Amino acid sequence: MTDSNPKQTIRILTTGGTIEKSYCEEDGTLRNRASIIRDGLIASLRLPYTHLELDSVLNKDSLEMDDGDRQQIADAVARTAEKGDPIVILHGTDTMSNSADFCFETLGTPPVAVVFTGAMKPMGFIDSDARQNVTEALLAARLLPPGFYIAFHNRVFAIPGARKNRETGTFEAIPAGE
Repeated sequence: MTDSNPKQTIRILTTGGTIEKSYCEEDGTLRNRASIIRDGLIASLRLPYTHLELDSVLNKDSLEMDDGDRQQIADAVARTAEKGDPIVILHGTDTMSNSADFCFETLGTPPVAVVFTGAMKPMGFIDSDARQNVTEALLAARLLPPGFYIAFHNRVFAIPGARKNRETGTFEAIPAGE
């Protein structure tokens, strides 16, 4: 009998953003310090059929990112995709579609699924959407064909073709002709 759920590796590239912000009691700030994904989120997920490999590319608020940072992300995607495993990129939502578009324009269609996701509220908040978005992105990365995507709030968007809607606090497809 063939195992219909073989163990698969998914590679997670972290870049910072709201999903990775942590609160500092000393100065009362919420900012990107060091990646808290491994101990805070990944350790709490039950993924018996998934092996996760994490690599930190950046640790920045996405509003502070420039094309040099986006090039670092694209370079990391190119290197990581050579391993043949799907990729999930944790990114700040404010410029996530910019980085996804940049990667697509720089690399074309990658040989694996590359799924960007993030959160509207930091992982440590009780009402954070981080766990949902990361879990959905991990599943999407296993199921989608090669390409760039954004997985957010139970939807998947092909890149290019998605943007953040600041009014609704989520992502949407860009209507044809815009």
